[in-house]
Amino acid sequence: MAEAPPISLDGLRAGCSFAALPRGFYARVDPRPLRAPRLLHANPDAAALLGLDADALRSPEFLALCSGAGRLADMTPLATAYSGHQFGVWAGQLGDGRAHLLGDVRTPEGVWEIQLKGSGRTPFSRMGDGWAVLRSSVREYLASEAMAGLGIPTTRALALVASDDPVVRETVETAAVVTRLAPSFVRFGHFEHWGHSHHEQKALLDYVVDHWYPECRETSGGETDAPATACRLLTEVTRRTARLIAQWQLAGFCHGVMNTDNMSILGLTLDYGPYGFMDAFQANHICNHSDTAGRYAWNAQPAVARWNLYRLAGSLLVLGCEASALESCLAPFEAEFLAAYRDGLARKLGLDAWRPDDAALEDDWWSLLHAQRADFTLAFRRLADADRDAGPWLDLFPDPAPARAWLDRYLARRAGQGGDADARRAAMSRANPVYVLRNHLAQRAIEAAQRGDASEIDRLLTLLRDPYAERPGSDFYARPPAADEPAVPVSCSS
Repeated sequence: MAEAPPISLDGLRAGCSFAALPRGFYARVDPRPLRAPRLLHANPDAAALLGLDADALRSPEFLALCSGAGRLADMTPLATAYSGHQFGVWAGQLGDGRAHLLGDVRTPEGVWEIQLKGSGRTPFSRMGDGWAVLRSSVREYLASEAMAGLGIPTTRALALVASDDPVVRETVETAAVVTRLAPSFVRFGHFEHWGHSHHEQKALLDYVVDHWYPECRETSGGETDAPATACRLLTEVTRRTARLIAQWQLAGFCHGVMNTDNMSILGLTLDYGPYGFMDAFQANHICNHSDTAGRYAWNAQPAVARWNLYRLAGSLLVLGCEASALESCLAPFEAEFLAAYRDGLARKLGLDAWRPDDAALEDDWWSLLHAQRADFTLAFRRLADADRDAGPWLDLFPDPAPARAWLDRYLARRAGQGGDADARRAAMSRANPVYVLRNHLAQRAIEAAQRGDASEIDRLLTLLRDPYAERPGSDFYARPPAADEPAVPVSCSS
């Protein structure tokens, strides 16, 4: 394959810090360009992170970059090697099987890596074809921006390029490429890959600490103390991960495939496949139809995150870390998770602060929603006005009597804290979204995109950029699917 020609996008200066690692960390490989690519959508919010303006997004150079047909000068496309546990089982070497890291762009606000997903085979593709289908690409494109709008740490989506290239999944579909941004795409699995090699693991540790965790560097005699540095890094990753999972739980978000190779070392939400925002609440909701055992159910996510952190910790033993020291680094997970979760839940419920005796009210809240399959998002959102008019909130419950009883207890608790009612309602509205990326809305956008129509993508992104603000004429996008609307199944192929 001929090398992609260099292109120019004013203002972008590219490099690739990952390429400074030893060659075993990656393989240099060019993307395979889509044939007759068309820019289905470009995201100006993500473009602004790179300093790109609207004119740049309409340029042939931008399409060339995001379709795999061109690259910026000094960009060195590569695919990275990593390993991991998938559904709790060691899967061995994995790696970027359909993704190409183009490089990184330095901006006044920091560095952003640019990665193409669905851009062709790499040495790590195993039996895969390296492609992504339009269906899954639309889902990822929308999900990352929906999470950003909710204030949840996430990778970002810059562009969505479509093609008529056929791709065989359960049926024949068409190909697409998502251009993703992140400060780093390093995963737990990168560390697991080198868990038996001191030299490479030390190089990876130095790379991650130098670029994103300089405060974790420990020295002794002028040299890096690798075990102490690794322990400090693990402690901070534990804290970030705990806070991330608390935010997932409070948004009703299920990742669907929390394998260790899908866990970000920076505490970002990474790799959107069979995800889902809950409609009817079930504590044990499973969004991934491939997850027959329910390993990644909503109520299991905190425990799975901690299990994954243990796998990360085990990979650091090769640096000379003591097992007991690593164990202590994981200890903050529960306290960090509970603090973030309870603080967030208090804000969603309009409480001044979390009190120990609020635990019973919380338990009964989830039990009520679970028993009556009340809509997760609307149950929180409508609660803000339930003291003035309980009707819309009670309408979410088929049996309103238990809901009324819980509401009376809740209103008594809230009345005891005093404060201005209007200010409290406004604060609750800033903590509880009107719009989330429900599966039937994503499916609506997919079906339009398959007809070449990006208007639903555009409309959803407009709403999801600020999901807390009600928009006139957008009631449809705030509602759960109709009772007779078929469920949208998502699986690992999604």
